[in-house]
Amino acid sequence: MIQFDRFFAGEGFLAGESGLAEFTWYRGGITMRLFYIRHGQSENNALWDETGSSSGRSEDPELTAVGHEQAKILAEFIAHKDVEARADGKNGGLNRNSFGFTHLYTSLMVRSVATGTYLSKSLNLPLVAWPEIHECGGMYADGEEEGLRIGRPGKPRSYFVQNYCDLVLPNTLTESGWWNRPFETHEDRPLRAQQVLEMLLERHGGTEDRVAFVSHGGFYMELMRVMFNLGDRNSWYLMNNTAVSRFDIYEGAEINITMVYHNRTDHLPERLVT
Repeated sequence: MIQFDRFFAGEGFLAGESGLAEFTWYRGGITMRLFYIRHGQSENNALWDETGSSSGRSEDPELTAVGHEQAKILAEFIAHKDVEARADGKNGGLNRNSFGFTHLYTSLMVRSVATGTYLSKSLNLPLVAWPEIHECGGMYADGEEEGLRIGRPGKPRSYFVQNYCDLVLPNTLTESGWWNRPFETHEDRPLRAQQVLEMLLERHGGTEDRVAFVSHGGFYMELMRVMFNLGDRNSWYLMNNTAVSRFDIYEGAEINITMVYHNRTDHLPERLVT
């Protein structure tokens, strides 16, 4: 088990109703950055916004027209900032000037893959599937009995090859689908989040990599609980569609994690904040 020394303070800002709260931190050494991006608005998100219910939900929803627009704007925003930074030489400490992604990962849920594809094309960066960063519960359908949730296979390899031919797929993905398990229990979710964090550190720890996850709101909470030892608290950190949060991970004698900002949506016009 990896031990973490966790910090909330950081040089950055937190988005809130009253604006941006500024704060400062000082740390040297090699720092890896994790940018957590929530997918664009999905059909299920729109269903909930319109009805307040998940009745009639899709097991693997597509992006809505709004979701596609959000993802396109996000991708253009990040690409534009990176071009500006290269032109003027600013390092963009708060990413007001650049993001500089070196690695781009997505879950295998269609709404994340579609969102990540916009980023991949704008940034000319490979989009790599990381199945374990899926939304809580996994792939499931609602049964006829209230509360019954039935595990579903998930999309097969051929679906992604046909529809997202540039997506880098794991060798383990076959025609039987990527999930093929029962509904993920609440008890299993923090274990998965811990495994993802440890795998992230194995791949990118001790580097200056700028890693982007295109993932989900529920899993964001699970990862937050693990990174900052929040436990099983009855709390929720809202992430809007295509919002960006940044974490700096410093690996020295101990691993220190700093939340630099949370739920950044300044790339979106007000009408597209969902």
